[in-house]
Amino acid sequence: MDKLKALYEGKAKTAWETSDPDYVIMEFRNDTSAFDGGKTASLERKGLVNSAVDAFVMGKLAEAGIATHFERRIDANNVLVKKLDMLPVECVVRNRAAGSICRRLGIEEGSELQPPVFELFLKNDALHDPMINASHCVSFGWASADQLAEMEALTHRVNDVLAPLFLDAGMVLVDYKLEFGLFKGQMVLGDEFSPDGCRLWDAETGRKMDKDVFRQDLGDLVASYEEVARRLGVELP
Repeated sequence: MDKLKALYEGKAKTAWETSDPDYVIMEFRNDTSAFDGGKTASLERKGLVNSAVDAFVMGKLAEAGIATHFERRIDANNVLVKKLDMLPVECVVRNRAAGSICRRLGIEEGSELQPPVFELFLKNDALHDPMINASHCVSFGWASADQLAEMEALTHRVNDVLAPLFLDAGMVLVDYKLEFGLFKGQMVLGDEFSPDGCRLWDAETGRKMDKDVFRQDLGDLVASYEEVARRLGVELP
């Protein structure tokens, strides 16, 4: 299936129109950014590795009965996905404290959060993805109460699948974000699941293996992502 025209270009992915109105091609680029675009780079093989990890994770979620937009990989950097009517809400689960929750609430980094914390953010780069609540979503029409309940339930189901999966591979799934959309009326997991959108720490040492490596200048980001893939058993060219 060929790319016809770009429908959306994000910080690290491009969505391409295809000849089938129900499907788009999602391209994982090598672009990397942090701090709302304040720090950027193009890193060879990053798109390939993220695409491979995403395909693996989406497959595991599908096996667990969670509906995703993923159809198949086309090549190293491109995947075929269902075209969703995306909801402008990011769902975040925090199994341990890191990042903004530490700054907002004074929580010590690494603190275990039981039960995991669930948060909502508005997907809006111009506003720096502000934190929101269910009342905002309903009042402003971003998502209905029923949709929010379904998104939260699905997000926790994802956590039940992925937290032990990563732990078995020697990594702690610290936190992550998910985005959802509707496909012919069904709530479906969209976007991606890769080290770009989650925090992963080595289970023994606490070494960071996600985009914080880039944010905090902790080493070679692509090498870290490749290690994540190898630990999960993902084959890389």
